[in-house]
Amino acid sequence: MRIAVAEIAQETDSFSPLTADLTDFENYGIYHGAELLERMQGVGPIGGLLEVAAEQRQPTELVPIVRAWGAAGGTITADTLEYLTEQLVAGLRGALPLDGLFLAMHGAAASEKVDDVEGHILRAVRDVVGNNLPVVVPLDHHANVTQQMVDLADLLIGHETQPHDPPATGRKAARALFRMLRGESQPTVAWRKIPMITPQDQFLTSHGPMKKWFDLARAMERREGVIDVSPYPMQPWLDVAEGGWSVVVHTEQDLELAQSLAAEMANAAWQLRHQFWLSDRIAPTDAVNNAVCAEQGLVVLSDTGDSVYGGAPGDSTCILRAMLEQDVPCMALVPLVDPQALQIASSAGVGAELSIELGGKFDTVFNQPVQVTGRVAAISNGLTVDLHDRGICDLRRTALLQVGQIRIVLLDHRSFAINHPILYTHLGLEIADAKMVVLKTASNFQFFAPWRKQLIRVDSPGTTQSNLRDFSWKRIPRPIFPLDELPAWDARQ
Repeated sequence: MRIAVAEIAQETDSFSPLTADLTDFENYGIYHGAELLERMQGVGPIGGLLEVAAEQRQPTELVPIVRAWGAAGGTITADTLEYLTEQLVAGLRGALPLDGLFLAMHGAAASEKVDDVEGHILRAVRDVVGNNLPVVVPLDHHANVTQQMVDLADLLIGHETQPHDPPATGRKAARALFRMLRGESQPTVAWRKIPMITPQDQFLTSHGPMKKWFDLARAMERREGVIDVSPYPMQPWLDVAEGGWSVVVHTEQDLELAQSLAAEMANAAWQLRHQFWLSDRIAPTDAVNNAVCAEQGLVVLSDTGDSVYGGAPGDSTCILRAMLEQDVPCMALVPLVDPQALQIASSAGVGAELSIELGGKFDTVFNQPVQVTGRVAAISNGLTVDLHDRGICDLRRTALLQVGQIRIVLLDHRSFAINHPILYTHLGLEIADAKMVVLKTASNFQFFAPWRKQLIRVDSPGTTQSNLRDFSWKRIPRPIFPLDELPAWDARQ
């Protein structure tokens, strides 16, 4: 069996002032050929595929095409999408004939000219491989599923947990693909679009309404003839023409069962819609004060409005401003993307005293710069780190600025490492010495689990904020809950 392997993935924040170009993908490595298989061992959905392929008894040839993972960011430039699509298409043409395609994508990508990036890529793929080749697509479960995606992929398999486990999703998708190639499975699909969006506050699948919804999917998968039930609570900062939550169900040639389960899942989400809007966010000033007064650290301050993992710029000063105003008496760790300030600090050198303006340079709608006076405590001229599930990441240059008890790490670009302990430890800090840390994410706190004693969700403004009504929506289909009145809705109708 010859199976082509590829990944083109990015999560778009429509409200971000940034655009995503080829550099965003190059920061995490664009791999071709044998390098793809070498680099992706244990990494992402492809890592899961490699595990399953190694278990197969029949001869299996994996044909690596291209891997380009760009994390979350702004809208993808037209040139970048064209280039990545051409790389995939050219690789597939050169790889024919094939028995199958494993194509990992995020599911919530948009470009300057194309709302539905995943559908666009799948259309280009089908133009090369035809309509009969099995194409299996593992997705992030925050994907925005479209009609084109459903029509062009044989299987759309979403993550089962938040925080995500991409290798597990890859294993699930790969096993389904191998069953198809052995003639043991013939999937039928049904799906429902759900006219709702919700903030990120209830996105964790370990508790609350999201756990109820995802548990229902797992229970359905135990039924005979059910291949996969994937809920897709779309990330809430994607303003596109087919935006909204969805659910996709695959069964073994039982369309009636697939349709019934899809409708049941969609209605379950609708019935829980108000619970998905419950939040324990608190104002930045209160959040910082609570962290100072906490009996034990480490207190994680979740900067929900500036989630780099959701596509935000990473330059919000909201929580930092509250720390400065309160002159926090205990060590606080703060990351900040500010290439201008980083250049000034680096040029000044270690030990230099600076009065400098920080942050608020990218997101000028929700944030403003803040003036600080501090000392350059450390400089790193370049660090490449292995983030395991996300592969190799180039941190490039960073600097540590000490302002009283606050330790601010300046970065020159958004990096997946911004929410990892390595950001601080590589500059000589000990996480255990800190009382609080700002994480620019609303869900991925797991990297600080060994030290974390408390989590506080901060109601911070920004391009990933939870107050979705404050955005200027232009393309999302209307009416949609909760932006519009929708007193009744039933997926069975």
